[in-house]
Amino acid sequence: MEIQNAIKKISAGTTEIINPEILEKKLRKAQKQRKILTIKAGFDPTAPDLHLGHVVLLRKLRQFQDLGHKVFFLIGDFTAQIGDPSGRDQIRVKMSPKQVVQNAKTYQAQVFKILDKKKTKIVFNSAWLKKLKAQDILELSCHCTVAQMLARSDFKKRYDENKEISILEFIYPLLQGYDSVYLKADVELGGSDQKFNLLMGRQLQEAFDQEPQAVVMMPLLEGTDGIQKMSKSLGNYIGIDEDPKEIFGKMMSISDDLMYRYYELLTDKNLAQVKLLHPKEAKLALAQDIVGQFYSQKQANVERESFEKIFGQKKTPEDISVYHISKGEAKILIDVLVGQGLAESKSEVRRLLKQGSISLDGQKILDENWPLHPGVLKVGKRRFLKLT
Repeated sequence: MEIQNAIKKISAGTTEIINPEILEKKLRKAQKQRKILTIKAGFDPTAPDLHLGHVVLLRKLRQFQDLGHKVFFLIGDFTAQIGDPSGRDQIRVKMSPKQVVQNAKTYQAQVFKILDKKKTKIVFNSAWLKKLKAQDILELSCHCTVAQMLARSDFKKRYDENKEISILEFIYPLLQGYDSVYLKADVELGGSDQKFNLLMGRQLQEAFDQEPQAVVMMPLLEGTDGIQKMSKSLGNYIGIDEDPKEIFGKMMSISDDLMYRYYELLTDKNLAQVKLLHPKEAKLALAQDIVGQFYSQKQANVERESFEKIFGQKKTPEDISVYHISKGEAKILIDVLVGQGLAESKSEVRRLLKQGSISLDGQKILDENWPLHPGVLKVGKRRFLKLT
């Protein structure tokens, strides 16, 4: 009964498990022999921060840890320089080793907001892939055919459209599969777009006379736009290391339909009970839950109170930054907003001005050369600056 409950918990929210019988067999054997399973998940450090899209997978890894098993958080510092072709419609631009190292550092700093440090081992696949000789790579390639590669949907689409596919991209799934061989993975987790690569791990393990890993696939989380996969490059992400106020505000900006999707994949809440709440109350509770996961419940309560004060009661927050206007100062609005971090660039300021999203004491400002006056500047929905 205990194993059945574990299977039920692990299966919740997944898109597919290959195959459930193997997973159950491994869990039963581990329980009987008091064995700790090796649970593997790979993350290519192609961006500097983890976001909620990663959290879907990390939460599932944590469930395995809660069952007593060990997670190998694999940073693909070697494979990131090749670039995962999954879901790509063109050849990925190669990353520099320096970029990879910098991004990997942030992953290591952030991952323990979700995973149990005592049951996690961070590994880098360069530790073993760098040691492979040309002959080793050639022998790996013997276990996969060109026809098999071209059968995968992304390669097939590009091939049919006469778009380039490099031989290097064919090597990527072989190397990811070899990661499973090297670690002797019992279970590998990945996104639903990773199916080909995850199955390659099983295929190579069998070729190396290992018991094939069970595969647990998770859905891809839509970004704040509700359409495309969450991605830093698309700007539709919510980073787990962002300021709690920013996380709360971004969560409140998503649609009601997406809110329920986030509840299902990012929380332990009962969705049926959530749907009994008014959508606004449900969204506030969701934002509070997400902030609480990465900071503290106390901080989450503070952010909710602040948000309701600003948007529910139309009040200005008390803890806003202050900018003192010097006598005879030549700076104009656009310089101050960028300089104080209320906008990332001058082009963003111009866009916000055009949208009528910048105001002083409730009066809209439309001119980027607007001379500075004392009052409270509001930029967008959540950014404030007091001018004195």
